Amino acid sequence: MAMHRRKIKLIRPRLQLRLIFVFVGMSALSLILQYLLFMSVLTNQALGMPNDGLLLLDELNGILGFVLAGSFAVLLPLTFLIGVLTTHRLAGPVFRFEAYLKQVLRGEKPGPCQLRKGDELTELCDLINQVTEPLRRSEDAVQAVAGSIEPGAALPTTQGAAAAHGKD
Repeated sequence: MAMHRRKIKLIRPRLQLRLIFVFVGMSALSLILQYLLFMSVLTNQALGMPNDGLLLLDELNGILGFVLAGSFAVLLPLTFLIGVLTTHRLAGPVFRFEAYLKQVLRGEKPGPCQLRKGDELTELCDLINQVTEPLRRSEDAVQAVAGSIEPGAALPTTQGAAAAHGKD
């Protein structure tokens, strides 16, 4: 497995940003729901108070608005950062698979597919290696035969091989 770290965190920006914004959207929706629930509960408490309930109700919107804004300021960038770090472990292997399969499509004989430590989709990488193993083995056999023949020597033919085995 390759041990170096990715320098680019947004390898597939469209895929990664879409996933990240789903995370950010869910976090924002959760914060707004939390704000509404706090407002509802505290409004009911303020209305049930014998004294100063209206004063509390008057201050409530500003206090909870400040808490909501602070939560957004901390949680949404944090969610975005965690989303980038998480999705690059998925988008990186997808990028690697695409590059590897393009090499095979071009007729190149790449070595085994490898992912970085901690990447997702290792099972798919193993499956790609199993599928391309015959291709890599045939390339190794061709290189072994080519390496054993001296330059200028005649190449063996199927007729010569059949004669050597006593067959016509």
